[in-house]
Amino acid sequence: FLNQAYQLTIRKKRTMATIAQNLNELKEQLPSDVTLVAVSKTKPAEMIMEAYETGHRIFGENKVQELTDKYEQLPKDIRWHMIGHLQRNKVKYIAPFVSLIHGVDSFRLLKTINKEAAKYNRIIPCLFQIHIADEETKFGLDENELFEILESADYKSLSNIQIKGLMGMATFTDDMEKVRSEFRCLKTLFDKTKNNYFSSDDAFSILSMGMSGDYQTAVEEGSNMVRIGSAVFGERQHH
Repeated sequence: FLNQAYQLTIRKKRTMATIAQNLNELKEQLPSDVTLVAVSKTKPAEMIMEAYETGHRIFGENKVQELTDKYEQLPKDIRWHMIGHLQRNKVKYIAPFVSLIHGVDSFRLLKTINKEAAKYNRIIPCLFQIHIADEETKFGLDENELFEILESADYKSLSNIQIKGLMGMATFTDDMEKVRSEFRCLKTLFDKTKNNYFSSDDAFSILSMGMSGDYQTAVEEGSNMVRIGSAVFGERQHH
């Protein structure tokens, strides 16, 4: 038994060293203008604390329930990013504290975020999610839908949201040239959106693309925010 407990302690120390090590190595690799979102979905609070103790403060979750639970348990200076698909009826749970919502994929969702933010006298930063992948399973707007929203009078009346940029997820494939061309399309759209709608708005500055498997390619193609889980915390356990 003692042996078992000892092994457990050793294993825990090893993970701690690894999380800190992984984070530091990633940050050394990434250009200084690229923000690292440590994707902590399915990870326990202790592991997040290990990352927190290295000085890291930006964490991403993809389920509202898990996000609110962790917000309650963990230090209040953590900047929580909602990176998953967000349903309108769940916005109210994260509106008081969320730092950035990555997945705004409809105008109806944006209006709900605006309405819930107003209740807390907050302006919630958001990214529009753009559909760049071949897969039907991924959410997002296309260029026409995006511009339609930005040109509507309705959009211009929303005062409790701030559009900070765009987000996209590439096709899940080993074909890195395909991934690269999808990222390149998103960067082109980002530049076009910036020039046409946000040219005098410094806040519109985030291009969130790239995850553990493809973040290097994303950064080469102009990403300045990467969402990295397994390369920080190790492979995730599935519930």
